[in-house]
Amino acid sequence: MGKDYYQILNLTRSATGADVKKAYRKLSLKHHPDRSDDPKSDELFLEVAEAYDVLSKPNTRAVYDQFGEEGLKSGVPTTDVVGGFSGGYVFHGNPDKVFREFFGGDNPFNEFFEPPKDPDMGIGFGGLRGRGRPKQDPPIERDLALTLEEIYAGSIKKMKISRRVMNDDGHTSSIRDKILTINVKAGWQAGTRITFQKEGDQGPNNIPADIVFIVKDKDHPLFKRVGCDLHYIATIPLSKALIGCVIEVPTLDGRMLSIPINDIVQPGYTKRVVGEGMPVSKSKDGDHGDMVISFDIVFPTKLEVHQKSLIKQALL
Repeated sequence: MGKDYYQILNLTRSATGADVKKAYRKLSLKHHPDRSDDPKSDELFLEVAEAYDVLSKPNTRAVYDQFGEEGLKSGVPTTDVVGGFSGGYVFHGNPDKVFREFFGGDNPFNEFFEPPKDPDMGIGFGGLRGRGRPKQDPPIERDLALTLEEIYAGSIKKMKISRRVMNDDGHTSSIRDKILTINVKAGWQAGTRITFQKEGDQGPNNIPADIVFIVKDKDHPLFKRVGCDLHYIATIPLSKALIGCVIEVPTLDGRMLSIPINDIVQPGYTKRVVGEGMPVSKSKDGDHGDMVISFDIVFPTKLEVHQKSLIKQALL
């Protein structure tokens, strides 16, 4: 058997809109978890909020009166919607939100119980302290994982989201998909935030949240980004570390660089190739960071006697 919203608010089905408001006002204060010692206060406070949310709106109350809780939440027959059924009612589950919007203000509970500074300013829902303005839901943050190639050249990413949107009746809602397009600019740093304003879930008494994507670098098999520089590890044998060599280094845009190494490569030695790093996103001149090459020196596993002799003559 479904919930009896009238019984929850201690009302009869003939109750007026003013009766619904009066009942919610009384019971929400009675069962508020900050005031009540009843261990079930959280549950009762939630039930009262949902009952008020349904009965205070003519459309949802009319559907409930005719079809009950099951019809209200499952959808009812209609000729206005393709498929023959309207979208079902879904309570957002936030009793504090209902309480705050009813009494108004950022801290409606304290505002109600603390005496007003101005004795002429009433605190009823019909006076100056009536309903507060709708509040925007907090932003929803998601990672946007990008490859270094996508960041190097710039790219377009299409992100599919599912969100709750209000139906034309203004009271029921349904889940719908939407594609958000992100134009990735070359050189965007990890942590860059891309905001789509008010693309979160819609509701009758809220401002949808902003959806924020935060850039995150995917791991790369060859490179690591540090600021605008690209770090690369080249593997060379000990012989070339001592006498010099030319190493081949790939780039993110498909080129192959030939880098001469004329110095003796010691532990900790690095070679900086100017302008071969990541694009500088805020540069108007197409500036790039550098490529920083470090070295993994491979030592021989064994030497013949004559090889040891030659090394001794050369180095000692």
